[in-house]
Amino acid sequence: MGVTELFLIAVGLSMDAFAVSICKGLAMKQCTFKKAGIVGLYFGVFQALMPAAGYFLGVQFKEAITSVDHWIAFILLGIIGLNMVREAAKPGEDCKEADESVDFRTMLGLAVATSIDALAVGVTFAFLHVDIMPAVCFIGVITFTISIAGVKIGNIFGTKYQAKAELAGGAILILIGVKILLEHLGVLG
Repeated sequence: MGVTELFLIAVGLSMDAFAVSICKGLAMKQCTFKKAGIVGLYFGVFQALMPAAGYFLGVQFKEAITSVDHWIAFILLGIIGLNMVREAAKPGEDCKEADESVDFRTMLGLAVATSIDALAVGVTFAFLHVDIMPAVCFIGVITFTISIAGVKIGNIFGTKYQAKAELAGGAILILIGVKILLEHLGVLG
């Protein structure tokens, strides 16, 4: 997997965190760099930890399912991507319940909820022979940066970009899944 694909996966995975960050920013009366940094740190760390955990789970089963690993990657990325597209299409799923709190309990719940998809992507990394440490660090840094931007965007513009971010993230993950499958089937070189 190349740097471009890894970057696109990182951006796609970070779109859930971006959408929630927009909501956090919208709820903040005063958006400080400290609050935005806390949001980014939680989301970045969990978006890095979950694919690492998924990778180590996937490695346990890699030998048994090597012949169908491309199908597994395609199906997992497709399901995650379709779910993100479906969430983006839901009307009225705005930031009604968001609050400006960045305390441990609030942020832990949000970070886990937005990074579950990354666990499944980590499983696909095991089948695709991805060098996991640089990959998860890259995903964490991208998510951290995008989340900070989301807080600021939410504070300034509101939820205008929330659904578009979810839709873009889902489309990216679906396209990468299709590319992996087509490469394995010999359609793409």
